[in-house]
Amino acid sequence: MAEEKKPGLSYKARRRWSLVILVIGLPLYIVAVVTVVNWLDRPPIWVELLVYVVLGVLWALPFKFVFRGVGKEDPDQF
Repeated sequence: MAEEKKPGLSYKARRRWSLVILVIGLPLYIVAVVTVVNWLDRPPIWVELLVYVVLGVLWALPFKFVFRGVGKEDPDQF
């Protein structure tokens, strides 16, 4: 019987990509956000906090499918 292939990234690929995103992508994103906030000439603290909170959540939304289930055991392992 032939093994069924699931669409999308494999478990190992998702683990690798999540590591790349967290180790390389997240620090680059943080530097970019801090740079953009510095261009705003020090807004009121509540505006600055709001910007950081919103952008802190928004970075993860496009990568939701990559991080899903990465902390669990490999589902394809028997």
